[in-house]
Amino acid sequence: MGLKKTTVMVDESDLELIKQVAAREGRSEAEIFREAFHLVAIRGRRWEEDWDIPVVDLGRPIGDEEVRRAVGDAIAGSEDRDQ
Repeated sequence: MGLKKTTVMVDESDLELIKQVAAREGRSEAEIFREAFHLVAIRGRRWEEDWDIPVVDLGRPIGDEEVRRAVGDAIAGSEDRDQ
């Protein structure tokens, strides 16, 4: 898909931050702005059809503490594998 030139007004302090990020990352300001526009476009995307997301039924309610424990165990396990 081709690029289209546009003009936008931005807060001066935001522009200064963009300049800093671009310099730090070795990227152009335009590239940073394109990335920002793309992220907002994706965030705002809507789908007409329902998603086919499977429902997992464990046969009983799952509480907050059980979820926290399972996530903690999974994180601890991945840290063990990384070493």
